[in-house]
Amino acid sequence: SLIYQKRTKHIYMASKKRAIERAFRAIISRSRSNSSSSTTSSLRSSSASPSSLFTITRRNVSSTSSSTSSTTATASESSSSPLVKNFDVYRWSPEAPKDSKDSKPHYQSYSVDLNDCGPMMLDVLLKIKDEQDHSLSFRRSCREGICGSCAMNINGVNTLACLSKVEKSTAAETTKVAPLPHMFVVRDLVVDMSNFYAQYKSIKPWLIRDDEEETKASGRENLQSKEDREKLDGLYECILCACCSTSCPSYWWNSDKYLGPAVLLQAYRWIIDSRDGKKKDRLIQVNDAFKLYRCHTIMNCTKVCPKGLNPAKAIAKIKTMVK
Repeated sequence: SLIYQKRTKHIYMASKKRAIERAFRAIISRSRSNSSSSTTSSLRSSSASPSSLFTITRRNVSSTSSSTSSTTATASESSSSPLVKNFDVYRWSPEAPKDSKDSKPHYQSYSVDLNDCGPMMLDVLLKIKDEQDHSLSFRRSCREGICGSCAMNINGVNTLACLSKVEKSTAAETTKVAPLPHMFVVRDLVVDMSNFYAQYKSIKPWLIRDDEEETKASGRENLQSKEDREKLDGLYECILCACCSTSCPSYWWNSDKYLGPAVLLQAYRWIIDSRDGKKKDRLIQVNDAFKLYRCHTIMNCTKVCPKGLNPAKAIAKIKTMVK
């Protein structure tokens, strides 16, 4: 039995050796080094031993790693070279002395190396605040396009700074950053959102049911079909960043009376919710010459929405429902 075990072990080791040789041949055949042709011819000869295979492989791996390291070094050298871009940022401080520069609204220029900065506009503003001007004020929170805090006007377009990419191809151009248009400025890029949130509160953006007390007492869930749930797609995703409302000329001139695209989008979201019991009351509440009909379908709201929603379509749906 001992002889059988030795023979079995010898057969196993021989097969393992052949498997290793085949594996090395496959690796070397895929090598892109200059010596690949000579390596392949040497492998095809029957006299190639495992030790020579290991030597050839080690040589090819070292040559490949050296070429990779040289490529990486070249790339790092090119990326380390400064790529400076200028940014004109809106500045105004209510706390500044009357005779100082900051006492009046103005644009201040900053230069940022794009190769030493994150890819988004919010990264640029954070770098300016951390390294150049600690007094720069702006809102930000999630950095993922969810909270809507960093809404501002970048090169004339309302958007979220965390979703606005700074293209390196435009490094020679100056980017202008301003607060949301036609809003009262609190400081620098921070605007007063009090009126916007008050309008949102006025539409009662929560579920209202006729049997609310019974539902609470019984602990019963408010269920709805899949079809009714799908009707809310494209509505509930609104993050209330106010990019759409502050891009609307009607909202610019009538923000005290016109609810604006964002609020009307949310109003429609609750109007068509099958679980809500106050559909009629909600329609009566928004059926007003200023609250609803100041919308002239300019479509700026749909164009600038960072979440890809369509407030103009929702407003048009409300108009057809109140008639």
